[in-house]
Amino acid sequence: MEQKINLSINDGESFYAHQTSINFNPTMVFFDFKNISPRIDERSRESQTFALKHNVIMMDPYQSLLLRNALDKAVKDYEKRFGKIEEPKALKKVDKKKKKQAKEDIPNYFG
Repeated sequence: MEQKINLSINDGESFYAHQTSINFNPTMVFFDFKNISPRIDERSRESQTFALKHNVIMMDPYQSLLLRNALDKAVKDYEKRFGKIEEPKALKKVDKKKKKQAKEDIPNYFG
């Protein structure tokens, strides 16, 4: 006798992550994907508003290991097909500027 199964699929929404953080406890690993979007309010031009959305994925440590292995393989396959992934020039420029500002802000005790 055949058993029929109904399956309902919820595809969810696409989500672009500008930033990701990872935390863990003894039984879970938490992946916090963040999206930061500027908002413009014509009535309030003097202050800038940002909307921050979080999507948190929780996995047990073993599933996190499987995710890491799948991500490692995907990145290797991507680089084999399209070339080495490098930091975008715009981000390099921002990092260089931040380092310069940090040096200027740190007191120099050696003369």
